[in-house]
Amino acid sequence: MGYKSILTILTDIDDVAPVLEATLPFARGQGAHLDVLCLGIDRTQTGYYFAGATAIIHEETQSQSRDHAKALEDAVRDRLGRTEITWAVEALVAQSAMVSGLVAHRAQFSDLVMLPKPYGEGRASDAPVIVEAAMFQGSAPVMVLPGNDRLPSDKPTRAVVAWNESAEALVAARRALPLLIAADCVEILIIDPPRHDTGAADPGAELSKMLSRHGARVEVSVIACTMPRISDMIERHVRDKDADLLVMGAYGHSRLREAILGGATRNLLEQASVPVLMAR
Repeated sequence: MGYKSILTILTDIDDVAPVLEATLPFARGQGAHLDVLCLGIDRTQTGYYFAGATAIIHEETQSQSRDHAKALEDAVRDRLGRTEITWAVEALVAQSAMVSGLVAHRAQFSDLVMLPKPYGEGRASDAPVIVEAAMFQGSAPVMVLPGNDRLPSDKPTRAVVAWNESAEALVAARRALPLLIAADCVEILIIDPPRHDTGAADPGAELSKMLSRHGARVEVSVIACTMPRISDMIERHVRDKDADLLVMGAYGHSRLREAILGGATRNLLEQASVPVLMAR
């Protein structure tokens, strides 16, 4: 059991080196095939230009997008040409409105999608769309890379599972099973469990039992929320415990067929200091 088909999607030349250097050792450890999609995104908005200019602008932006995708592909091929794992790279141009569908289709046939952090200074507006499309429409687990020196490991030392008994959290735990089984320790983190819930006497017991039967080494931590946001509590706990993986459900809703990440999910991704594996 593991991740044998890994996908990453690149739209920014500055992401090529850090994303590949984070993804390659993980793929190597899993014995996985790595697919890289290099996207040149045409952000032209028809109807916002004077009459007669649209065709000219479309042609120019399409050419720029093709050049950008080709530059990404060349950089990726240069790096992957020096690795022993199996890989494939493809360069495509897509208009902004088509990105979600394209990403979702590719993600559907991947065991894991590894992507750069979608929020933060200098990040393009398309970055969250790619993460959301892979999870919500592609139904794939997504590992968001923190963009620091905390590289993802296929054998984590300490993995934290943010647990609130939701369907999303359970899906994330199941999708993360290969990593949780391999981890030295798996901590089920529960913050302010409901006092009158049927499982309040022993919160996390059922998840702990399920993971333990797969061979994971599990402990349960129940803590009180002492900060304004749950996401702040989770991030602080991950730092305090020196965890190297966070597993959590992705929360959001569908609006006009577009997935919108919920506030807790967005906050965690903005401040994440370790790889975050999410699923829905």
